[in-house]
Amino acid sequence: MSASTIPHGADQRRGPLRPGERVQLTDEKGRMNTITLTPGGAFHTHRGFLPHDDLIGVPEGSVVTNTVGHQYQALRPLLSDFVLSMPRGAAVVYPKDAGQIVTMADIFPGARVVEAGVGSGALSISLLRAVGDGGYLHSYERREEFADIARGNVETFFGGTHPAWSISIGDFQDEVVKKEQPGSVDRVVLDMLAPWECLDAVATVLAPGGVWINYVATVTQLSRTAEAIRADGRFTEPDAWESLVRGWHVEGLAVRPDHRMVAHTGFLLTARRLAEGVTGLTPKRRPSKTGFAAEDVQAWTGDEDSWNAEGLGERQVSDKRLRRAAKDAASTVQRGAFKETPESGQPQ
Repeated sequence: MSASTIPHGADQRRGPLRPGERVQLTDEKGRMNTITLTPGGAFHTHRGFLPHDDLIGVPEGSVVTNTVGHQYQALRPLLSDFVLSMPRGAAVVYPKDAGQIVTMADIFPGARVVEAGVGSGALSISLLRAVGDGGYLHSYERREEFADIARGNVETFFGGTHPAWSISIGDFQDEVVKKEQPGSVDRVVLDMLAPWECLDAVATVLAPGGVWINYVATVTQLSRTAEAIRADGRFTEPDAWESLVRGWHVEGLAVRPDHRMVAHTGFLLTARRLAEGVTGLTPKRRPSKTGFAAEDVQAWTGDEDSWNAEGLGERQVSDKRLRRAAKDAASTVQRGAFKETPESGQPQ
């Protein structure tokens, strides 16, 4: 395979460990740390140190020993490891949800995809891997600080600017109709507070048969988005779900569920664009014994003033933290990797 045909970033995932690369060290107790390989550098703990030169040039998956005899297993971090340890401003879309989005939205190589709510760039990385160098991903973010963090993280992971990616600052519903031709987008991915406000914009740019997938945090957001899509008539019946991930302890005859699990992080909701001028079919359901009126829906969804980060109980990120995260993300691009960072693990 010639250098011109190697997918972007793939060469960084192969071969012996090189200076400037991120390496994940796992000790005998399963504790993980991510370091940046630097000639002459060293990884220090309270139990001795490990010279970086002992790692540079060795095959991935090697076991190395530090100055006092403690052993470490050395591997390149996976995408899931990177997401959980990268600099962040906004909360990230975690691996279990990113995998569902790529699969259930049918993100294929060469697809034209738009996303809104870039945050720290975790989902953007998964989408770029799926569309490939020949695809197209245009991300929209309202806040410049979040966009800076996302750029740094994406460039760090791929080793530079990805040829399929562009990012714009502004409100999705206003900007996407200016930058995309009607019916030219294959998939729309929204991670935002009020996806229902984007109905007309999504219907305009999404091609017939295209998939619209939403990632929302609360039940009220899920309900309002689904009802808005259903009432609009230009999309198929929405489908909603969440995923819960529970690990298992497997050691000899001691086989049992882990005491901790990755439970609710968000809801996913999908719908598909119908052909222009077609009204979607209304599913036939058995009559409900407990109906509801319009005022009941209003009581559930609330007024427009309540649909903000505070109203949804979302933790606000301080400007100081955003500036620090943007600085960290940008500096990792210049160095090629992260500083020594203990792995944060999955959310509880």
